[in-house]
Amino acid sequence: MRLLWAAQHPPKPNQNPRTDPRPREDDTTPAGPPAKSALKENEKDIKKDIQKLYDLVSELKGEVEKTDSSQVLSLGLVRKAEEIEKLAREIKNRAKG
Repeated sequence: MRLLWAAQHPPKPNQNPRTDPRPREDDTTPAGPPAKSALKENEKDIKKDIQKLYDLVSELKGEVEKTDSSQVLSLGLVRKAEEIEKLAREIKNRAKG
């Protein structure tokens, strides 16, 4: 009996919400490309961070040259290296977008 009813009443198009091509109200549309001003600001921030990174690396290099290589690295050197690492990660993530 069911088979006979199904043959006489085919499913209506777009009746299944899973295959309905129309967007639902709760669907979010993907964001478009960032505005040029946002890209310029991001580029400016990256350049500023790279300059800061260069300064930190230069300071670290100077401190390492002053330190006797037979001694254990000071806590200041380790902290500066961690700060450099963190800043480098931030620059990398910002560059990815």
